[in-house]
Amino acid sequence: MQIDVAQVLKAKAPGKHIPRWVVNWLKRIIHQDEMNAFLATHEGLKDFDFIDATIHECLGCDATIEGTEKLPQTKEPLIFVSNHPLGGLDGMIIALMLHQQGRQPKVIVNDLLLNMQPIAGLFVPVNKVGKQSRAYAETQQRMWEEGCDVLTFPAGACSRKVNGQIQDLEWKKSFIRHAIQYKRNIVPIYFEGTNSKRFYAIAQWRKRLGIHLNIEMITLVDEMFRARGKHFTVHIGQMIPYTMFDQSRSMNEWAEWVRARVYAHNK
Repeated sequence: MQIDVAQVLKAKAPGKHIPRWVVNWLKRIIHQDEMNAFLATHEGLKDFDFIDATIHECLGCDATIEGTEKLPQTKEPLIFVSNHPLGGLDGMIIALMLHQQGRQPKVIVNDLLLNMQPIAGLFVPVNKVGKQSRAYAETQQRMWEEGCDVLTFPAGACSRKVNGQIQDLEWKKSFIRHAIQYKRNIVPIYFEGTNSKRFYAIAQWRKRLGIHLNIEMITLVDEMFRARGKHFTVHIGQMIPYTMFDQSRSMNEWAEWVRARVYAHNK
């Protein structure tokens, strides 16, 4: 398996001409040659073995996990919700940590990540730049009905600088609705980490210029490579029973309440 930026662009924007300089720039910013070299030397690895190799061999990162004793010993399906400071590497670290604790999470991700075939089987896609397809909706429905663990990032995007602080944008309420509907308890997770100053500067200038397209997302692979050698800390919070989500608050208010529980670890 090899990554081909030109083919990905062709699939996402059929019939549109993409200038060669744009394709070449994207190849550099996503480290296409470096990623393809890694894929070639790790051919045959998939799922959590591939994630493990990416984190420890390709990037040389590691993490301290605090609070594993709070994870239930039963195999009841759970919803794991986390802040999303890095936009990719954080998801891999959390997913691997859950796997090492005996869980088998499906991860809700941007559909662009389906191009990473060795780990595509762990993903449940959402379309961040267009309408949701019926196939994606059916995949998500099947995920909930099959009773597997789910790891989701309710902000739907990685953290930005808000009021001088690196934090998630507003959390969407869908995880609360699913917790109630499918009787899933929620485990809050807080991931310590930030992207580079460049990432937040691009996001702020985009906003000032009134550009709605999330152009800073293009740099997220480069941000992952900039994290080489870093050590991260992940905090697991106390499980929240789905029965707590009664009508004393709206679903949006409950989502904000859980978000606050996550960020309470940032003290």
